[in-house]
Amino acid sequence: MGRLLAAVEKPLGRGIGANRQVCQGLEALLSPFKLCAFPTVIMVRTKKRHYVPPRKQDSSADQEQLARAAGLVMRQQYIERPINISSTAGIFDPYVPPEGDSRMSTLTKAGLKQRMERAKQSVASQLALRKVKEYDGEFTTKNFASKAQDIYISAHECLVNFDKVKLHKLVTERCYPDMVRGNRYKTIRWKFLQSLEAPKIVHVRCPDMVSKGNVYGQVTLRFHTQQTLAIYDRFGRLMLGNEDRPKDVLEYVVFERHLVNVYGLWRMHGKIVPAWAPPKDPIVKTVMIPGPKLQPLEEFEAENMEIPKAEPVQ
Repeated sequence: MGRLLAAVEKPLGRGIGANRQVCQGLEALLSPFKLCAFPTVIMVRTKKRHYVPPRKQDSSADQEQLARAAGLVMRQQYIERPINISSTAGIFDPYVPPEGDSRMSTLTKAGLKQRMERAKQSVASQLALRKVKEYDGEFTTKNFASKAQDIYISAHECLVNFDKVKLHKLVTERCYPDMVRGNRYKTIRWKFLQSLEAPKIVHVRCPDMVSKGNVYGQVTLRFHTQQTLAIYDRFGRLMLGNEDRPKDVLEYVVFERHLVNVYGLWRMHGKIVPAWAPPKDPIVKTVMIPGPKLQPLEEFEAENMEIPKAEPVQ
C-alpha cells in the first residue's frame, strides 16, 4: 500500500499536501475495513411542540366569581316549560260512565245509586251549558251532536291518510300524540259504517286555566257506532282487526274549545275508557324464528324443521 502511494505521488507533480489528500482518498477506497465502517446514529431534536394541559371544570360558583371579578353580569337561568293555551292538558272532572251503560233497574240499590249520580252530574252540566252559550251563541245540543260526529269521522280519516296538517285542525295538541303514536311503518284501514244510536251529549264542563277569565268548554258525547278496523305491519301482515268484519263500538269522546278565542274551533280532545270496559283484542306481532345453520350448497327443508315453543313468562 505504501509503495502504491509513493508511485502515485510522483507522477501527479503537485505539492506534497495535495498529493497526500489524493492518496488518503485512494487509501479509503482500497481499504476494506474503512469501506465497511458501522454507521453512527445521532439524535437530532425536532421542533418543540406547545402543549396546553386541559383546564379543570370550574363549578358554577367559581364561574360566577370569575365573571364578577371581570366585571361581567351572569344572566339568571330560569327553568321554564313551554305551554300551549289553545287547549288544556287534560280532562277536567271526567265523566264516569255508569256500569252497564245505565241499564240497571232503579228498583235495585246499585241502580238507584246510579240514578242519583246522574242527577248530580246533569245539574252541573246545565250550569256549564249556559256558560258555553254565553261565549258561543250558535251552540245547541241538537246540532252539536251531529257536528261532533262529523269531526270524529274526519279525524279518523285523516289518521288513515296521514294528513297531519288537517288532523291538527280537528284534534287538540293533547289528543294528537295519542292518535299518531306507534303508527309509523303501519297501514291502517278504518271505515265508519253507521250509527246504531244517535250521538248524545252526556257531560259538559267549563274549566278555567291560568286566569279566571280564560275559559274552556269540554263536552263529552256518547257514540254507539258500527265500524271496521284493520291494522297491518310494515310487512303487510295483519296485526289487529279485520276489514270485512264490522264491530259495534261504544265510546265516550270529549270535545274541547277555547271559548275566549273568537276564532276557536271545537276539536276532539280525548276519550274516556270506563273501568268496566272489556279488554282490547291482543295484537299479533311478526317475529323472526331462527332457522338451522346451513352449510354451503345445502338446501333448507321446511318439513323437517321444528318450531320452538314460547317459554312461559312469570
